[in-house]
Amino acid sequence: MEFVKELEMNLKQNGATLVGYSNVYENLPENLKELKFAITIVVRLSDFIIDEITDKPTYTYFHHYRAVNALIDQITLRGMLLIQDKGYKALAVPASQTVNDVKDKYSGIFPHKTAAVKAGLGWIGKSGLFISSQYGPRVRLGTILTDMEIACNNAVIPSQCGDCSKCVESCPAMALSGKSWVQGCDRSDIVDAKACSDYMNLNFKHIGRGSVCGICMKICPWHVSKK
Repeated sequence: MEFVKELEMNLKQNGATLVGYSNVYENLPENLKELKFAITIVVRLSDFIIDEITDKPTYTYFHHYRAVNALIDQITLRGMLLIQDKGYKALAVPASQTVNDVKDKYSGIFPHKTAAVKAGLGWIGKSGLFISSQYGPRVRLGTILTDMEIACNNAVIPSQCGDCSKCVESCPAMALSGKSWVQGCDRSDIVDAKACSDYMNLNFKHIGRGSVCGICMKICPWHVSKK
């Protein structure tokens, strides 16, 4: 479909590092079922900024985190409007949003990682983070849901973490189980989201309003091995 190629070019011109496509019908809540196709955008983070993280996040990382989220929201908004102009329905999922009236209080309206994994762009690490095959965990994700038909294979990559447990050993909240991700497992099998959130709120409120840590991202060797 020529428009999909044009759309991908536009998303990358606006700042997306990678773009992927998937069918996420079975993962959607009932109110979103008609938007069964997902367009994933990946934005690579600054290695220099991530490398500055030690046993706590930095002020620069917190600013970077927010700035990249804002960029992702702009990219997906522009993409959504282009799709809508073609006569299709579309929804730009917020880059970072917690919805408190759903079953899992530490989640949004749709998990970006689900679409990214189904698009074959990477897997879920023992950290609970999305691990890009090209850039490791040093990325942020965005998602556009749409009813526009998109060719996709849903080629899921199995976990490549192997015996590595650096993130588990380095987590100050002890929130990681050390289990490897497999398709269909619950997030709670990998990470205790409440323990992670509580630790950040208790210890990093003065740096990132208790919303960022970054230690598991910094310690992951995958990005180094792929350079």
